[in-house]
Amino acid sequence: MGVTTSRRGIVRLIDGASAQVTDAVAVEAPLTIVVDREVVITTMRTPGHDLELAAGWLVNESAVRRSTDIGTMGAFASHPDSDGVDTVRVSLAADVAGPRARAFVTSSACGVCSADVLAAFAGPDAPLHSPDWTLSADAIPGLLDAMRSSQRAFERTGALHAATLADPAMQPLWTREDVGRHNAVDKVVGRALIEDALPLTDHTLAVSGRLSYEIVHKALTAGIAAVVAVSGPTSLAIDLARAHGLVVVGFARGDRVNVYSGHDRIAGRVPA
Repeated sequence: MGVTTSRRGIVRLIDGASAQVTDAVAVEAPLTIVVDREVVITTMRTPGHDLELAAGWLVNESAVRRSTDIGTMGAFASHPDSDGVDTVRVSLAADVAGPRARAFVTSSACGVCSADVLAAFAGPDAPLHSPDWTLSADAIPGLLDAMRSSQRAFERTGALHAATLADPAMQPLWTREDVGRHNAVDKVVGRALIEDALPLTDHTLAVSGRLSYEIVHKALTAGIAAVVAVSGPTSLAIDLARAHGLVVVGFARGDRVNVYSGHDRIAGRVPA
């Protein structure tokens, strides 16, 4: 599982009085993913579910779509007396294309516009939803409550994001936590890959923070039908979702939500 929390000495101030105490903090540590003996990424993450993280990352960054696309996969912890880094080593099946080169927008002046970024994504490999599928607005609060009740490390630290995958009946399947929003999503998508559940047609992804382009990209690649976020989406996330029919709901708190994409796929009490 890995150690998700640690303790650090702090000074706590209450009503002008100070006290030295220990506080639970979220662990952030590097993980290197090696594919066919080549280092492809080192990412900062919360330890735990590292194989799922690597598998979900590969879904988004390669041709991996089934568990059989991965020949072998193993996690290796760094030696406690060294400066080593935890590693996941993966070998892909012979006919599976490995991770592709990605171009990242580094600043607002780099010369890459939103249209270029949107055009670079070919779209999902499978239908996101069946013809009659709808997202029940009435079921959204229950899904978010289930995600929140599963955020055990967040309860101790207040410093972790979460992602929850729900089945077509809006029943929660898996919740994963991480210091990175994208890592939490990779972990639930990776679990789905390991369970041979891809594509995730008619499934809903809930996330605890804001909704970025990258998370929408990951949802589309996995074939997810809808994403529900506690906070708001970015402009590029909305544009990408609308381009491919992904339902996007933001600021989902209590009985009010904002629908940014796919309003016609929402059923039940839809806020004005």
